[in-house]
Amino acid sequence: MDWYVYIIHCKDGSYYTGITNALARRIEQHNTGKGAKYTKGRRPVKLVYHEQQQDRSSASMREIEIKSLSREQKENLIKDS
Repeated sequence: MDWYVYIIHCKDGSYYTGITNALARRIEQHNTGKGAKYTKGRRPVKLVYHEQQQDRSSASMREIEIKSLSREQKENLIKDS
């Protein structure tokens, strides 16, 4: 099963990074208030970046890497994709 690391852009201008094995469903969950607590009050959200990983472990490790990036580094990652 493939896993995805994704970044969404929230209504307030912030970015949220997460992982999932069903990307479209997860974005829909964020937009209907059933996603993460962080995004519930920051809707609507827009998917701005995603990358595929082989397993949950790899996705989790990459999520941690992306979360540790500065805003500018995240924006460069998004721009370069």
